[in-house]
Amino acid sequence: MDSLTTTLDSYLVKKAPALPANIKEILVQFAPWIAIMSIVFSVPAILALFGLGALFSAMPYAAYGGASLSFNVILAIVFLIVGAVLKVFALPGLFARSKAGWNFLFYSFLLSAVYSLFTLDFFGLIIGTLISLYLLFQVKIYYK
Repeated sequence: MDSLTTTLDSYLVKKAPALPANIKEILVQFAPWIAIMSIVFSVPAILALFGLGALFSAMPYAAYGGASLSFNVILAIVFLIVGAVLKVFALPGLFARSKAGWNFLFYSFLLSAVYSLFTLDFFGLIIGTLISLYLLFQVKIYYK
């Protein structure tokens, strides 16, 4: 994992244009609150997906479409729960500005990229992951 962060650090911090220091400070101050909002918004999504999963598990599968949709719902539930748990683990570190909080947030973004790859959401994979990792690596120096 260290080689991945070193490679990303060289591209997203050293070669990319840097954000102004005041913008970085604002991002660091609001990062825990953004993570809390993300967790709060993921709870209804998880509950809704559990409802859809229950609906599709009770239906007899006459065609491939039902089974495929059920798999996608289960995949979304798993990735949402694991992503929310990673953000919960990141919260104390984000408030304390520790490296552990930054690492958990990094793992959460990588998990999101993997989910985008599984669902063939290439726009989200490329644009969303690139923007998220750019902002995350720009503020990495604030977490010790």
